[in-house]
Amino acid sequence: MKYYIIAGEASGDLHGSNLMKALKQKDPNAEFRFWGGDLMEAQGGTLVKHYRDLAFMGFLEVVMNLRTILNNIAFCKEDIRKNRPDVLILVDYPGFNLRIARFAKELGIKVVYYISPQLWAWKEGRVETIKKYVDEMMVILPFEEDFYRKHGVHSHFVGHPLLDAISDLKEISTEQFKKENGLNDKEIIALLPGSRKQEVEKMLEIMLSVRPHFKNYQFVIAGAPSLPKEFYQKYVDDNVHFVSNRTYDVLRCSKAALVTSGTATLETALLNIPEVVCYRGSTISYAIAKRLVKNINYISLVNLIMDREVVKELIQNDLNTKNLVDELAKILEGEKREQVLKEYSLLREKLGGKGASDHAAEVILKV
Repeated sequence: MKYYIIAGEASGDLHGSNLMKALKQKDPNAEFRFWGGDLMEAQGGTLVKHYRDLAFMGFLEVVMNLRTILNNIAFCKEDIRKNRPDVLILVDYPGFNLRIARFAKELGIKVVYYISPQLWAWKEGRVETIKKYVDEMMVILPFEEDFYRKHGVHSHFVGHPLLDAISDLKEISTEQFKKENGLNDKEIIALLPGSRKQEVEKMLEIMLSVRPHFKNYQFVIAGAPSLPKEFYQKYVDDNVHFVSNRTYDVLRCSKAALVTSGTATLETALLNIPEVVCYRGSTISYAIAKRLVKNINYISLVNLIMDREVVKELIQNDLNTKNLVDELAKILEGEKREQVLKEYSLLREKLGGKGASDHAAEVILKV
């Protein structure tokens, strides 16, 4: 079969690559054409566009880059028309992907959505678009199946693909990792500032402001593969280090982490590292988002899945040096740290076992 896959972000690249691996096992003659990143490219096939050219963050940035976005949509439609895949697989990234779903459906191409957009948080009306133009919806969070059932849409809960990615990791020696990356002997506090340039600059400025309060630790920035190593050099000194494209290894060797809101918050929890979740958008973007987002009390996947505060979220004005210092200190030692680790154990139970990529591949092949 010919598969056309669209993933517009770093997390989509990870999940898309694992899905491709599972599809190849079930369909050895699979042909892939895709929008994604380095991980998907490593699985073989044709990379049409890299996600680093697609990732625009916040309402203002989207408006400022509207022409580029519209050109990308037009280019994608033409590429699908020329290549006529047997199935189109959409990975999250709804603003772009739902437009492509409609186009592909009208061409008579089967449309599968892997990793549902977070319609339970905002833009619930998009469910009607999914009803019309998506043949199969696969969800990865336990409560999403109920959400779609309520709206009369059949969906498949396939489990969370992060459990697959994490279960495949080989054991790591912290001592060896430090040696390989030129780190000192101090315990590590991991910094995960995101994957987009403007987001990383904003988040690192505030994250690194806690340094004077934690002199017995070293800070390690987990570099995103979408940004060049040179970009991070201005932040590096004797006690701030940078390791590129090894986020899971950085986390596994850390005592705690400061993490920008997104998929990384769940990855950090599944790797059993206590964390503080950080988010700060532009004032206008945040004000618009607050009006649009409904019926949710949290922004991190960890808290949303558990439906209670497991990890501390510092949002907008609450994300300041004093609060970061206080919350980071609590998860480095003591009762709060132990409590978080117990909750992580319950989180893993709630998400079920591994096998999401295999289950998703089975659904796609049936389609």
